[in-house]
Amino acid sequence: VRVAAALRDYTLGLHHHHHAEDELIWPLLRARAAHDEALVERMTEQHEAIDRTLAAVTEWLPLWERSGDRIPGEELALALDAHRVALLDHLDEEERSVLPLIAEHLTVPEWELVGQRGLEGLPKNKRLLALGAILEEATPEESAFFLGKAPLLGRLLWQAVGRRQYAAYCRTMRAPLDGE
Repeated sequence: VRVAAALRDYTLGLHHHHHAEDELIWPLLRARAAHDEALVERMTEQHEAIDRTLAAVTEWLPLWERSGDRIPGEELALALDAHRVALLDHLDEEERSVLPLIAEHLTVPEWELVGQRGLEGLPKNKRLLALGAILEEATPEESAFFLGKAPLLGRLLWQAVGRRQYAAYCRTMRAPLDGE
C-alpha cells in the first residue's frame, strides 16, 4: 500500500513538472535558441519515453497491488527499472545541457512560472509535501529563497503543520517494508 501511494505521488509530481516544461520552456528555447533545436527535440522525445515508462508502471502497479503475485511484481520491477534508466538519462542531459540554455535565454519570471505552474497542478493536499521535497535537499540559502516565494499563508502553514506532515510522510515512506 505504501509503495503504491509513493509511486502515485511521484507519478503525479513528475507529470506536472514535465507538462510545465513542455508548455513553457521548450517553446521559448525553440524560439530563442534555434541553434539548439536538436537538443530541445531530444528533451521532448525523452519526456515521451519517460511517459511510456510511467504508463508501464501504472499498468502493472494495480495488478501487483491487488494480487501480490510474483509475475506482476517482476513486471512492475522491470517497468520501474526502465523508468529509472530513462529518467536518469534525461536528468543528466537536462542538467548538463538545458539548464545553461535556460539561464541564457529565459527571464527569471519565465523560469519561476515553470515552478508555479507545476505546483498549481498539484492537489492542494500534496503541495506541502512537494515543498518538503524541495526543501529537503536545499541549502539554507535555497530554502530561504523558496520559502520567500511562498505566500505568507503558505509559509505559516509550512511552519505550523507542513514540516511535521512532511517528516511523518518521510518516516512512513522510508520505514522498513516488513509486514506489508
